This record gives sequence, C-alpha cells and structure tokens, in this order.
Amino acid sequence: MELAQKRLNDSKALRWLVLILISTLLFSTYWFQDCMGPLKSLMESQLGFDSSQFGMIIASTTWANLALMIIFGGMALDKWGIRKTGTFFTVLAGVGAFIVALASAGKFGSDEKTMLIWMVIGRILFGTGLETVCVMVSRTIVKWFKGYELALAMAINVGFGRLGSAGANFFGVDIARGTVSTGLLFAASLVGISIIAFFAYLMFDVKFDKREKEITGTVVSSGDSDFKFKDLGTLLTNHSFLFIALLCVAFYAAVFPFVMYAPDLLINKFGFTSALPDMSGMSFWTKVREFFHNGPKVTSLIPLGTILFTPVFGSLVDKKGKAATLMIVGSLLLIFAHLALSVFNSVMLGYLGLLALGIAFSLVPAAMWPSVAKIVAENRLGTAYATMFTIQNYGLAAFFWGIGKVLNMVNPAVVTQIQTTRDTLIEQGVSLKEIPARIDALKLAGEIPPYNYTYPILMLVGLGIISIFLAYGLKRADKRQKYGLELPTGEAG
Repeated sequence: MELAQKRLNDSKALRWLVLILISTLLFSTYWFQDCMGPLKSLMESQLGFDSSQFGMIIASTTWANLALMIIFGGMALDKWGIRKTGTFFTVLAGVGAFIVALASAGKFGSDEKTMLIWMVIGRILFGTGLETVCVMVSRTIVKWFKGYELALAMAINVGFGRLGSAGANFFGVDIARGTVSTGLLFAASLVGISIIAFFAYLMFDVKFDKREKEITGTVVSSGDSDFKFKDLGTLLTNHSFLFIALLCVAFYAAVFPFVMYAPDLLINKFGFTSALPDMSGMSFWTKVREFFHNGPKVTSLIPLGTILFTPVFGSLVDKKGKAATLMIVGSLLLIFAHLALSVFNSVMLGYLGLLALGIAFSLVPAAMWPSVAKIVAENRLGTAYATMFTIQNYGLAAFFWGIGKVLNMVNPAVVTQIQTTRDTLIEQGVSLKEIPARIDALKLAGEIPPYNYTYPILMLVGLGIISIFLAYGLKRADKRQKYGLELPTGEAG
C-alpha cells in the first residue's frame, strides 16, 4: 500500500532522466536559434543579405509571439496539458527549422528575395513553436521537481540551452564548410532528433499523471483547470510578477541579440578571425592564441561558461536564497560587459567584458526562473511563463533587428562596398561558395573597412541600467508580498 502511494517523481533517478530527455529540446532549439550568428558574414557574402536583412531574419523568430502566440500556447498548456500542447508546438518548431534550411539551399527559389521570404516564414514557424516549447519545458520541470531540487534542475536545463548556443558558435563555421545551407540543415536535424527524445519522455508523463490520479483523484498539474482571462489580469497586477517579467525582457534583450552579433563584432572591432587556420605543426600556446583570436570560438565561451556557473548559482539559490539580490548583481555585470565591448578598444578589456557577460548570463536566469514558481500557483505557471516570454519577445524583436539596422546606418560605406564587390564577383563568374573567401581576403587586406559596432552595442548598456532598477523593485515588492524570493527553496516568506 505504501509503495502504491509513492509518487513517480519521488525517484531521484527518474527525475533526472526526465530532465535530460526534456532538456534536449532546449539544446537543439537554442542551437538552431543561434546558428546564424557565426554565419552572418557568410550569409552577407554568399546569399547577399545585409545586416538589416540579417536582423530581419533573426527577429522574425519573435513575430508570431508579438501577436500573443505564446500566451495562447501557455493557455493551451494550462487547459490541455503537456502532451497535446507539447507535441503540436515541438513539431511546428521542427517544420519551421527545416523550411529555413531548405530555403537557404534555394529549394523554394534561388533568387535573394525568395530565399529571404521563405527563411523568414520558416523562422516565424520555428519561433512560434520555440517559445511555447520553452514554456512547456519549464512547466514540465516544475511538475517533476517542485519540492525537490527545483532551482538546480532549472539551472541545468538552462545549461542545456547554453550548450546548444555554445555548440552553434563553436562548430557553426566548421560544420557549414563555406555553405550556409549545410550549417542550417545540421541545426534543423538536431531539432528533429530532440523531438524524438520528447516523444520518449511522454511515456513517463502518462505514467506520472496516472499515478497522481491514483493518489489524489485529480491531475491538476497536467491541465485540468479552465483558463480564465481574469487570471491573466491577476498576473499583470501582481507587482512581484510584473517586475520579474519586465526584468526578463530587459535582461534577455541585452544578451540574446548580442550573442547573435558577437562573432561579427569581435572580427570587426578587435580583428579576430572567422575560421581557425591549419594548426598542424603549431606549438600548444600558439594554438591557444589562435583559438582566443577567433570570433565564433570565443563567443561560444559565453554560453559554454553558463553550463558550469548556472547549476552552481542554482544550487546557491536553493540553499541560501537571495534571488532578487543576485539579479541586481547580474545586472551590474551586464552594464560593465557592454561598456567594455562598446566604448573601449582594449582586447583585454573585451575579454573581461565577455567573462562578465557569461557570469551575468548564468546568475540572473538561475535566480529568475525558480522565483516565478514561488510567485505563481502551479496550475497557472503555463500562462505565467508564456506571459513572460511574450513580453520578452518584444525586446528581442526590437534589438535583433535594431542592432542590424543601426549597424547599417552608421556604416553605409561598408554596406555599399561589400554589396558592390559581391555583384562584381558574380558578374565575373565567381561561384557563390567562393565569394565569401574573396571578400574576407579583401577585408584582411584593408580594402574593405570593418564595421563600427560602438553605437549598436552601447544601446545595450541602457538595458542593463533598466535591469538594475527592476531587480531592486522586485526585491522591495517581495518584502511586501512575502513570496520568500530571498529565502532558500522550501522556506515560506
């Protein structure tokens, strides 16, 4: 009888197996989300897209969600549960990813306009699925880990996403081998594999709900309660939730768009390379120096570092609390990082800025996401996370596209020269695959000047300042509402 009453998530081994299965979705979708960053110059020279068009493609990931698509996804999670909602949106993300890859290969038309349109369509579909998948994954982790190692589990889950981002930056250029479509097709295939892992998880989800029904007679966490619009109104009038949701948009808008442009920034601002040279015969320290002088490889260290630091900070939040305080510290690090990478021209200061950004990128999510589970009832977490992701997407859309637009505005001569050179090479019969190497050679020779990234990145400093005020507001609101954000996991406020 005692054995029959034991919940499925009481098994530590099963909890962590579920976490691995569900987190593969974050690994693959973040890989696909960020895989265009290291390919920016290749897309520019091979496909003919300028920085503004590049920004449009990556920003289009957020467009459907600006129309509250994530809210509807969160409502669906609360109404129909993880299995039905998760299956629909994971498959949608996969279809969108493959459309982008096929479009970049010219399967829907080889002219620049047609490729651009279809890549945007694919990214819209991918983004519609992506954000609801993120909400679903967070909801699933709460379902299995509430009352256990929730902050640590969420931190490790975030680590899987960061590993995907790191892999996209570290291996993106090498996998592409000079062809944009090759890199994108590989990334889309990872999404397909993770969908299979999600289907494997669903078997455990069915067993979990069956056991819960045996014990309690209901399965509230799987979506039995009806959504009411007044619940959304209640969320948006909760001061603590409002502060943490606005902090989410300000912080992530200062990080995710930067990571997409960081490889190109390091190449143009500090003279880093886009691909590693042949290292055979080089000494160990020469190889290290070459690695740390490569834009995509160095950028990969930002999300890679979070794989180590986020679980550490998550465990700290579980044991010591201080979530709101840690969000303030992370916001301060964010300001330093973007000042170091925009105003100053010191390579060493640039490395320190990247390190600070990596720590902030670990610290704030490790404190933020488990805090939401303290503020919001479990049967409304789908809607709560969806609301946060929706608000976040407005910031991401603005800065994904805005950085590229401002980059074009302050570098009109560079944009014109690259496009003119590309057109001339095409007229001379040079293949699209050979054009990027020709343009890179002209850049190295100084015949094509580098982009000036100062103003586009300086915009992100303002977001860091806003983040500090929001984190401080959250700390004050928690003192009044007593959710216990500053307390260890399991202790009431």
